[in-house]
Amino acid sequence: MSLVFYWHPMSSATPVACALAELDVPHDRVRIDIRNGEQRTPEYLAINPNGKVPCLVVDGTPIFEGLAIHLWLGARFGVAKGLWPAEDTPERLQAMSWCAWAYVTYMASIHALRLATMDGPLRSADHASVALHDARQLLDILDARLADRPWMLGPAYSLADLVVAQVVGYGTYVGAGVEGHAHVQAWLAQVQARPAMQGEA
Repeated sequence: MSLVFYWHPMSSATPVACALAELDVPHDRVRIDIRNGEQRTPEYLAINPNGKVPCLVVDGTPIFEGLAIHLWLGARFGVAKGLWPAEDTPERLQAMSWCAWAYVTYMASIHALRLATMDGPLRSADHASVALHDARQLLDILDARLADRPWMLGPAYSLADLVVAQVVGYGTYVGAGVEGHAHVQAWLAQVQARPAMQGEA
């Protein structure tokens, strides 16, 4: 199987880079310089019409959007390595739900917080306060999930932890700290300490 990973350091491609490292999946890597607009060249748009990273090309067929790539990697490589639940199990349903929760629900509040706090026409203290309140309510949900289990799906680490932690970690970067959520804070530190998370920025 041929895998070509299009990425840029310190970007939304970082979580996929970490997943590939965690799974120890052989692949070729192509750096797309998003600072110079390389993601908008005709050559790259022919691969990923979304014009962003990450993108993973599998035997000539591209998968774009980080969540889609994570779910495919989990199903294709993670089950055999004990890092993703088997198909048709309750744990698989939970993994898919929490990964989507992170990328869709939680990321929406984090994106709103970032827009409301960065310099520009959308900067607003009121909007930032609302977004931060929403983020904290969502962290309450995650904290409750982790109150009676060490990892997202139970006793063992999985790619679901990596996916959710990457989004929560990004949230801390834009101002949604986890200090008031003890279970989340401890869990996040454990995920971020894993070897696969080091050096994949």
